[in-house]
Amino acid sequence: MHDAVSVVADVFEKNKVVVGGGAVETEVAKKLQEYAVQIGGREQLAVEAFAKSLETIPKTLAENAGLEQIDIMVELRSAHEKPKGHSMGVDVFTGKVVNMYEKGVIEPLSVKEQAIKSASEASSMILRIDDVISGGKTKAPPTPPGGPGGMPEGGYGGM
Repeated sequence: MHDAVSVVADVFEKNKVVVGGGAVETEVAKKLQEYAVQIGGREQLAVEAFAKSLETIPKTLAENAGLEQIDIMVELRSAHEKPKGHSMGVDVFTGKVVNMYEKGVIEPLSVKEQAIKSASEASSMILRIDDVISGGKTKAPPTPPGGPGGMPEGGYGGM
């Protein structure tokens, strides 16, 4: 009951909704892929990786509904290439890709924005931590006396 009231409150606060069923994530991923090709270089790889991560939502919906992920993603991407395909998402009850707006599957915009923002921030934090860890590795550890796995000349003090 609390979740339902919170959703209604979110809609009143921002007064906008978006379609569900992974439609938004698929459309944003498509637009990011188009953008990535234009920028090239390392930035392109980062944008493509983020686009791919957004597609986790419709893939997870398909998996949780017992549907074949690959088939759903192929159908979903194809639907998003058509005019007015931006509202197409995964109907977990029928196993089809359908217009989510017509089905009444909607989500508050503020919830969707917060989810994407939180995921982006978490990714950035992980990358920063990785940079700090890899930045601290400036040189290889010293080789033990006698070489790797070897014993120093004369043994270890009377052994």
